[in-house]
Amino acid sequence: MEEIKCSNNEKSKKQIMAVHDAMDVLNGKWKISIISSVCYYNQRRFSDILNDVQGISNKMLSKELKELEMNKLVKRTVLDTQPVTVMYQLTDYGKTLQTIIDTLADWGTEHRKVIIGK
Repeated sequence: MEEIKCSNNEKSKKQIMAVHDAMDVLNGKWKISIISSVCYYNQRRFSDILNDVQGISNKMLSKELKELEMNKLVKRTVLDTQPVTVMYQLTDYGKTLQTIIDTLADWGTEHRKVIIGK
């Protein structure tokens, strides 16, 4: 692993602020998992996301999806079906998170190997 050198300068402060801004949008227990579900399947129904994100309640999923929609990461589409179907997908802006999600998935796979030795 290569050593990362940090310097105490203006650029570093801006980078730290940028990470803080990103975490303000993606914070919490559920948002990354919700984004991952929608990201890897392209389009998801509410119930599909509920099944993908283990442990989340209907109420919390609804709240988190609204926040993701407000931050222009997720688009909600109501289909004219019986019963009504609601689909969620990443916006073009939300798709910019794809590399972050992929990197987190890769890191998670490697971390699991380190921790359990497989």
